Order: sequence, then structure tokens, then C-alpha cells
Amino acid sequence: MVLPDLNFSPPEEGIIPEVQNAEGHVQEEQDIQMDDQDVQMGVKEEPVGQRAVRHRKSLSDRDRFAAYIAMHFQCMKNGGKFDRNDKKDIASFFKVDVQIIQRIWKTAMRQLANGLEVDVSCKRKGRCGRKSTNIDLSIVRTIPLNQRSTIRSLAWQLAVSPTTLFRRFTMDLLKRQSNSLKPALKENNKKERLEFCMSMIDERTRGDVTPKFTYMHNMVHIDEKWFYMTKKDRNYYLLPEEDVPIRSIQNKNCIGKVMFLTAVARPRFNNAGNAIFSGKIGIWPFVKEIPAARRSDNRPKGTLEIKSIKVNRAVMREFIIEKVLPAIVAAWPTDDVGQTILIQQDNATPHILPNDQAFKEAVIEVAAKTGLTMKLIQQPANNPDLNVLDLGYFRSLQSLTDRKSPKTLHDFIQGVEKEFDEYEVYKLNKIFLRV
Repeated sequence: MVLPDLNFSPPEEGIIPEVQNAEGHVQEEQDIQMDDQDVQMGVKEEPVGQRAVRHRKSLSDRDRFAAYIAMHFQCMKNGGKFDRNDKKDIASFFKVDVQIIQRIWKTAMRQLANGLEVDVSCKRKGRCGRKSTNIDLSIVRTIPLNQRSTIRSLAWQLAVSPTTLFRRFTMDLLKRQSNSLKPALKENNKKERLEFCMSMIDERTRGDVTPKFTYMHNMVHIDEKWFYMTKKDRNYYLLPEEDVPIRSIQNKNCIGKVMFLTAVARPRFNNAGNAIFSGKIGIWPFVKEIPAARRSDNRPKGTLEIKSIKVNRAVMREFIIEKVLPAIVAAWPTDDVGQTILIQQDNATPHILPNDQAFKEAVIEVAAKTGLTMKLIQQPANNPDLNVLDLGYFRSLQSLTDRKSPKTLHDFIQGVEKEFDEYEVYKLNKIFLRV
């Protein structure tokens, strides 16, 4: 029987090379070498006389469909029926048992009888192989949380292997949940939280069914943050032929850093969408310049050096009175004089209290000169952060300063101040809207 060419053309008779094995017997090359497809499909050898007939355990979906086409072609050629050895010849061509060829033909005939499209692909997927271990995952609820923080510890409690349990995790039968500590709130903390949030409601809408919060146009947020000259680990995008950059520092645990005090307010726009108030009050570094006490290899004695200031309540009072208040007066819109300006800060230890006497005297002096009234407010203790600086602005400003490569603290401070001055107004307004 001559089978059709289905990309599996059998070798012609009389041209198969013969080789001699170690025992001196002549053996065809086809019987010696097994192609990669035979290895993948699991070919088995059964001795028949002095030759070994190799049979695959199964066929790929492509070969199964090719076998069906060969049988269909042979059946049509013989007038709708098979000859005695047609299926055996096809099974021999594909190197499988004849039962596999028969099952393929029966499956195709059954599908055609039901009016279905012929699909003779293998149905073993998902129904064969090693059966999974039965685990009662309902027991997980009874295991203490401290004893199921890792796959290994939970597997120990369930008396199964970590690999078996990890497979259940990949099947979404288990989930990994991060957990962070929360402050233990007292009744007084909850009350202060509620009062602080209620103070942000617009007085004109308190009697409405759906009261609204104020637009925070009269609120100035102040806070401090450490800005670093560089980071221990950074990512760069390079071409394949580029060399990996080398960054060096004398001690990676002593990266240059400066603490800045920042004050921002919500920007304001006119009807045309143009900014009439940027909201950027100012940014000030907690540093001082002192002459070098002794000579070194880097600079002579007496050279001015930048040193960080230890921030305490006295330093914070000095910065707020001498820097923040004048900056608010200089930047605040002139058409908004009658409204009280709220200066919001968190309750960190170095921050001054709202009833600080020196601050009150400075506010009275500013009000007498400019007509602007100011008030200092603090967030309640153990309260979620409600400061736009910590909720987004500092992170954004730090990412902008990371794009620079300052060599000295002086250049670094100038870079941070420049990024603050050039920060886009709409981004600052978007942070206010999102928090």
C-alpha cells in the first residue's frame, strides 16, 4: 500500500543503509537511531524474532490528524472500505500499535455521525499522570497565624511537603496576605480623629444631607524630610555594548544628606485655567556654614563647610518665625486677606505647639502689618498622615532630584531648591485633590 505524502514520507525500498552492530549482525540504521520525536513520544521496543519493532505509546495531535487523513484517503480509494492490512500499514508507518489507529478512526466516525467537526486530538491532558495529594485545607483555619507565615511552616503543620503546598498556592487555593502593625487607638484618639475631620467640613454645608469638605485654599502644609544625594542601588538602561557604570563612595552607609523644611499650599487657578497662585511657599535646608577647624587633603584650614543642624523645638521655632511666616506673607494672594491661614503640621517632637508664645507674638505682629491672620494646627496623635508632603509631594520631589549627580552638598542643595522652584503647579494641585 502506498500512503499519501503527509510530510512523513517513508523511505523508499532498497536504499536504507545497513550497518553492523557489535555482535556482527546486520541491522538497519532505522532500527539503531531513534529520532527526537520517538524519544518525546515514549517509544517502546518489543522483540519480534531477531528484530525489534518499536511502538510509540501515543501520538501528537498533529500525527493523529495525519493518521486520520491517511485512513480517510485509503478508505475513499477502496470505495468506502479498508483492505485487510490497511490500518496495520498505517500503524506501522506511524510506529504505533494498530489499536491506536483504530481508536482514532472510531472517534472520527462517531463525530461525523453526530454532525460534529472531526477532532482526534489526544484527550489525556488533565486526566492522566500522577494524581495530586488530597489535602484538607479547611484545617488551615485552626492553625495559629504565627505558625503559617511561610509555606514551609504551614506545610509542617499540615504534614505535607512544601512543594505540594506551593502547588495549591499556584492554583489560587491559598493566598499570601501582607500584614502591617496598626496603632492601638484609645477612645480619646478616636474622638480626636473625628473632631479633626469634622473641622475640615465647610460650615455652610453642615446642615445639608451631604456636607462637603473645604477646598483647603487657606491651608499651608509644612513638614521636614531628609533628601539624599544618591542611593545605594540604582537602575540604568544601557545598550548591550555599553559598560556597566561604576559608582563609588568612601562609605555607603554615610551617603550625603540634608534635611529640608518645606511649606506648600493648594494652588489656585482663574476661570481660564491659568495659575494665579503656585502654592509653593518655600523650602529651606537645616544647614549652616562653619570654617574648617584644621587642614586636610581636600581643603585648607578655614574653608567654609556645610554642616547639618540638629533639629529641635528651638530650631523649628526659629525657622517658622523667621522663614515660613515671611514667605507666606510674600507669596499669599493679595485678594485673600480676611481668611485665617491654617498652618498644618504633624505632632512630631521637634514641632512647636499651637499655643507657643513666641509664635503667637510673631503672628500678631504679622497681622498688624499685613492683615493676615494665621493659626497653627496639629494632626491628632496616632492619626493617619493627612499632610500632602508626606502623601506624595516629597516622593515626587526626591525622584526629580535623583536625576542629578551632585558632587558636593552645596550643589546638592542648589539642585533641590531648583527642582522645588520648577515643580509643575498642576502636579501639586493633583496631590491635593488625591489626598
